Amino acid sequence: MGGANESSVSEFLLLGLSRQPQQQRLLFVLFLSMYLATVLGNLLIVLAIGTDSRLHTPMYFFLSNLSFVDVCFSSTTVPKMLANHALGTQAISYSGCLTQMYFLFMFVDMDNFLLAVMAYDRFVAVCHPLHYTARMTRQLCVLLVAGSWVIANMNVLLHTLLMARLSFCGDNAIPHFFCDVTPLLKLSCSDTWLNEAMILTEGALVMIAPFVCILASYAHITCAVLRVPSTRGRWKAFSTCGSHLAVVSLFYGTIIAVYFSPSSSHSAEKDTAATVLYTVVTPMLNPFIYSLRNRDLKAALRRAVGSKTSSA
Repeated sequence: MGGANESSVSEFLLLGLSRQPQQQRLLFVLFLSMYLATVLGNLLIVLAIGTDSRLHTPMYFFLSNLSFVDVCFSSTTVPKMLANHALGTQAISYSGCLTQMYFLFMFVDMDNFLLAVMAYDRFVAVCHPLHYTARMTRQLCVLLVAGSWVIANMNVLLHTLLMARLSFCGDNAIPHFFCDVTPLLKLSCSDTWLNEAMILTEGALVMIAPFVCILASYAHITCAVLRVPSTRGRWKAFSTCGSHLAVVSLFYGTIIAVYFSPSSSHSAEKDTAATVLYTVVTPMLNPFIYSLRNRDLKAALRRAVGSKTSSA
């Protein structure tokens, strides 16, 4: 953490998404609404799965973990932005900035791993249905999730320590609503080649390897579905896969565009739009795409909400 001691910057300024007062008020209401929808939707999913024993299966176990991670994911950035707007400030401390960056990318990695694990679960269910129970044991499911947490923490710790060794001695304004890696590297007056090299090698490996696993899983699923004789059965399976792949494409596409494209192609407007998509919009849409189209989960949600209303 020696870089923090050498740095003359004790805080950063989060410039947000707009400097126009009218636009700021509109964005405050919009982001508050999306954040509340994200928290409510994902917590309802966790509640429904936790209280309904019929949903205690690997697929819903992974889904409840994804919903929990999405709540934490949005909570690392949006509340700080809303608080800054309400208090009329843009400041975030140096340590607070690194802490926000750490938790943000830990939850990004967890989303990344859980999407891959869910794709593998669907691969086993569709391509090896007779062996599903034997393969997807409770011990394996817990191990997959626990291993994802360990790898995510180790990966983010590496990048956070590399960031902490840098010095910041000039401009402290970040053209974002949270502490992101790319603008922080641009503000540093130290040599950032090691940070950039690790992002493009180790960071890329952590992100791209699960993405390749997802593509491989869905390639096998597609081949299996095409062998289904029923047209209705094939359409139903492809519809479900299409929704999942749409979110996967949105999630990975925006991350690759922001963090793994050449520095010369970066612009503040493009990076901001992409980060809003994967930090705010995607976690909000996940409950609808993954869950609310599922009849079993919708029934569990109605029972959970109905029982809470009755007890109240």
